Amino acid sequence: MPREEYQVPTATGASASAISRGATGGERHDSRAVMTYICGDCGGNVTLSKDALVACPHCAGRVLYKERTKRMVQFEAR
Repeated sequence: MPREEYQVPTATGASASAISRGATGGERHDSRAVMTYICGDCGGNVTLSKDALVACPHCAGRVLYKERTKRMVQFEAR
């Protein structure tokens, strides 16, 4: 997610105290539970959930790579 699209969540009442104690929200966790990978054998896109078997459904390959980020990454050389 690009930095410009990020909005700071606002909390009020009981939910504010839960967040300050470090409680995790179920809604945010569910959106990150599904990841997309690229199969190392056939090159197909594979979507896996948290507890899914790590294997490509197309070719049964077990080597999966994470997709490269689309954010700009810049390093300072010294």
